[in-house]
Amino acid sequence: MKRSTQHMAREYHQSDYAPPEGAADLLLIRHGRTEAARDGESFPMVDGHGDPALHPIGEEQAVKVGNRFKNDSDIAAIYVTTLRRTHQTAAPLAGHLGLTPIVEPDLREIRLGDWDGGAYRRKAAEGAPEFNRAVERQEWGEIPNAETTAELHARVRAGLLRIAAAHPGERVAVFVHGGVVGAAMAIASGAQAFHFNGADNGSVSRLVILGESMRIKGFNDISHLR
Repeated sequence: MKRSTQHMAREYHQSDYAPPEGAADLLLIRHGRTEAARDGESFPMVDGHGDPALHPIGEEQAVKVGNRFKNDSDIAAIYVTTLRRTHQTAAPLAGHLGLTPIVEPDLREIRLGDWDGGAYRRKAAEGAPEFNRAVERQEWGEIPNAETTAELHARVRAGLLRIAAAHPGERVAVFVHGGVVGAAMAIASGAQAFHFNGADNGSVSRLVILGESMRIKGFNDISHLR
């Protein structure tokens, strides 16, 4: 008796993405919205960086980030930077998962030199010439006494690779800053330095790192904030 071709044919379906064996799966989460900068005032400073606290909207965003990933048992570790806004944003998720955040100093925000402490926001809003040159040339070093784009990229790359090396085959939540997300995505993609700047507060981007190879698997996901 002849078998039908329906039973003989082998089927090939599209498959879901899975990181390569031994790769670290990094969720880069930008901190929530921070308190506003005000004329004549400066944020508290930590090692030359402005250190504002979260705005109430940022606190709500932190809760929503925590709720999104609270049942993700694959998250093996949580990382934060030296600045309190990342600690505050990570706190709800850390509570859900029972993890103590680890500090990675190299993933702190861009050092903005004379414009740190809140002045950067005012200068950007005013369209200061230095700000316009920085955007045009994609060079943070146009801001007085700020670190250069190359310096930022070097330390961000080092920080990401250090985390990845510590977590082969694991998923990690890394709470960082907008400038760091932009740098990480540019490094991984080879895009222009400022191409990925502007990630939303509370957004999730995703990098899969194997050895020194970085692959972008998501950028600026804010579905949990809606």
